[in-house]
Amino acid sequence: MATFAINLKDGTVESNRETIVGIDLGTTNSLVAYMNNGQPVCVSGADGKSTLVPSVVHFSENEQITVGDEAKRFLVTDPSNTIYSVKRLMGKSFKDVHGTESFYGYQIIDDDTDSLVKIRVKDRFYTPVELSAHILRELKVRIEQNLQSTISKAVITVPAYFNDTQRQATRDAGKLAGLDVLRIVNEPTAAALAYGLGQGADAPPGTVAVYDLGGGTFDISILRIENGIFEVLSTNGDTFLGGDDFDRAIVHLWQQELGITTQELNDNKELGQEIRLLAEAAKKHLSGADEFDAELQGRKVAITKSRFERLVEPLIERTMACCNNALRDAGLHPEQIDHIIMVGGSTRMPCVKNTVSAFFGKPVFDSLNPDEVVALGAAIQADILAGNQKELLLLDVTPLSLGIETVGGLMDVIIPRNSKIPSKAGRQYTTSIDGQKNLKISVFQGERDLVEHNRKLGEFILRDIPPMPAGLPKIDIQFIINADGILTVRARELRSNLETQVEIKPTYGISEEEMAMMLLDSIQHAQSDMQARGLLEARNEANNMLLSGRKFLQQNHAILTEEEKSHTNALLNELEAATKSDDKDVIHRAIETLNTYTTPLAHRALDINIQSAMAGKKI
Repeated sequence: MATFAINLKDGTVESNRETIVGIDLGTTNSLVAYMNNGQPVCVSGADGKSTLVPSVVHFSENEQITVGDEAKRFLVTDPSNTIYSVKRLMGKSFKDVHGTESFYGYQIIDDDTDSLVKIRVKDRFYTPVELSAHILRELKVRIEQNLQSTISKAVITVPAYFNDTQRQATRDAGKLAGLDVLRIVNEPTAAALAYGLGQGADAPPGTVAVYDLGGGTFDISILRIENGIFEVLSTNGDTFLGGDDFDRAIVHLWQQELGITTQELNDNKELGQEIRLLAEAAKKHLSGADEFDAELQGRKVAITKSRFERLVEPLIERTMACCNNALRDAGLHPEQIDHIIMVGGSTRMPCVKNTVSAFFGKPVFDSLNPDEVVALGAAIQADILAGNQKELLLLDVTPLSLGIETVGGLMDVIIPRNSKIPSKAGRQYTTSIDGQKNLKISVFQGERDLVEHNRKLGEFILRDIPPMPAGLPKIDIQFIINADGILTVRARELRSNLETQVEIKPTYGISEEEMAMMLLDSIQHAQSDMQARGLLEARNEANNMLLSGRKFLQQNHAILTEEEKSHTNALLNELEAATKSDDKDVIHRAIETLNTYTTPLAHRALDINIQSAMAGKKI
């Protein structure tokens, strides 16, 4: 398959080779790297020293956006408008993050649904994709200034446990930042590449454990590397365990010593951020010193290295339990691991290194900067995609994304472009109308958010679905691409086992030049596409809430007071009026207002209904 360079200014397609960069989009810090004279190099900032860009975004009063070190300065002084650890929210729903809201200094909109999470900044609502795009855009500017040339292609790394939704969200963020994301690479694979493991057809086979303890997440991956092919045997981890939790352990200790309640920290976000940043400084200091002391708003705080290590021992043990699980899933024992690679800034702690080394019974690989190792590996993967490393296997890939049309004419990608062939992926859907018997499935190819801008490949109808309330049927749609690039689409209603399928040749009738122009089109229109998608998704969410809200009033008529019914009706009418707006933030504000008022009513109604159902029965 030929490689084309796209000129983003005039849209011309050139056949010359260009620089493809590797990006580590991290929870705490992000980096960008490229190949320089055959060696991967992370790009430094204007100071020429730090390669790290803090994954922090700040919105000023006049809506000016800053990213990185400059934004980090506002964590204490303006916490509600300073966004950090957004990677933890990528591809997550409101239900996924329930109970963790107090960790963040900013407002997460939580309506206890399966909708993707949103962050409120002043009167605007942002998705993790939009916020991550700001970080990626900063990295793009950094390397373009360094190389004095336009960069349009990138490889971005993600944790091995990231699901399809989280991977697609990362791709979308890259596109919104003006990047053609050629490949989403697992972070452990990138780390192994950075250490030169498995490179070259003559390289001896090996089994590698990648212990990745970052700012917000932990994962352990077991890889089998043979003949330049990297196979993930197993992965395990905890999406809410990282350096932030080590900081929080110190915060809790100081809270107890100073008599500060968690409610005080929630109410006083400035104090919460100040004690959090001081705890982070203590953790880093204790990696090379025996004690730490400082002042917190006139009060002395201190901690010794031995006290800190006892404090975080349960957290480290949680990571070792994950290591045990990963080995069990791979069918291996610790002594069968050839190499242990340490990734993530949190692995600098001596107590972490020593525990991991003792568990596997051998020294760990830690000669490379643990903050940079993933980005360096991503740059090597990018170099492979550029065709500069022939000895490593590069499997054939899908040229354009494949997906189906969903409510409102949105393109829901099931197999992203550059997925390896053969490939199989699926997703579950449901009906949007009560008693719906037939479901039309339209298959599209392309990179735009609305199907009207993409290429239709075919459609078919899943007929005779048993009549059920909207949302109850479970329709599983599978995309299967064989080694010849033939796409088979299957749809099955899981409750009734009804099934139908269609076979499509996805690349038929489209040239590589046309593919390149479609990619260029998607990057140039990424901002407007994101706005259109956001508006349609907000309207869909609002319409679902209108339907469920009116059902709730009917079903709980006797439980609610006249004032509650009247006010709920008024809010429903306001939401219905808001759906006609072309501003998604207007719709989201109406949704949030309705949620805030009706959530206590729903909880009360549920309690009463349960009591009524259980009356006269013994448990």
